[in-house]
Amino acid sequence: MNPSTVILGYGATGRATADVLTVRGREVRIAQRKAPADMPAGAGFVSCDVLDADSVKAAVNGAGQVVLAIGFAYDAKVWREAWPRAMTNVVEACATSGARLVFVDNLYMMGPQTAPLTEDMPLSNRAAKPAIRSEVTRIWMAAAEAGRVRAAALRPPDFYGPGVGLSHLGDQAFGALAKGKPAVMIAPPDTPHDFAYVPDIGRAVVTLLEAPDDGYGQAWNMPCAPTTTPREIIRLGAAAIGVAPKITAIPLWTLPILGAFVPFMREVADMSFTWDRPYRVDASKFARRFWSDVTPFEIGAAATARSFLAAA
Repeated sequence: MNPSTVILGYGATGRATADVLTVRGREVRIAQRKAPADMPAGAGFVSCDVLDADSVKAAVNGAGQVVLAIGFAYDAKVWREAWPRAMTNVVEACATSGARLVFVDNLYMMGPQTAPLTEDMPLSNRAAKPAIRSEVTRIWMAAAEAGRVRAAALRPPDFYGPGVGLSHLGDQAFGALAKGKPAVMIAPPDTPHDFAYVPDIGRAVVTLLEAPDDGYGQAWNMPCAPTTTPREIIRLGAAAIGVAPKITAIPLWTLPILGAFVPFMREVADMSFTWDRPYRVDASKFARRFWSDVTPFEIGAAATARSFLAAA
């Protein structure tokens, strides 16, 4: 297998994946529109627009493996246009080049559930974003089932970690605490909810990259630390930096009202079913095949809070 890996997207999970690969001495190319300022030593860069098929083919050319770790603005209108096109472009590029694909996905396509989320739950069209993610899932799965591409998806829930600002536990939570302000949560702080630690996600992506081909053609839920509440995670991080764990929570019922004035709140309201009940992920499939020794919140929350304090 060609050891070269192209990482499409250098957000939190793309960066974590690149860190693991470069530490292991693997050849890595970061592909996105502009070169990031903080690439790990030894990593290369290629300009790429995932919405342009020829650009994606050029970026993937010569690679043995591809990691799709992109993100788009949290807007259903943007997602409806961008996600299917991006996935189609990446699948076609991998089908042409023969590169294996690992997609850093999420769990939106499972829709509202009361049981822990499993990989075999039916795809949901409930609400805009789940319907879009279901469509994207069907694109790569159809290509895999047809034997056109070797693809697998890693499905983490909401994530957090050092320096990860775009998270329920990011800028507005630990970032605010680090500046002496209350953490602001657009979610109920006392509802049990699974969170994945970003460095663990990077490790899991590399695990799939190193897996034999029988690990492909399927989705894998991401292992997480034992389910707890956002309030408890914030308490652990606040204790690590010596501040009071104060929280200001925005009630879910107010989001549609706020959405009339703040579009982002409308987008969050679309996904309120992930917060109006306990949200648990069943990752036993991944644990049986690979590993489950994830970072405990006592360590992850402390490291995350300290990273925001250092940057304050």
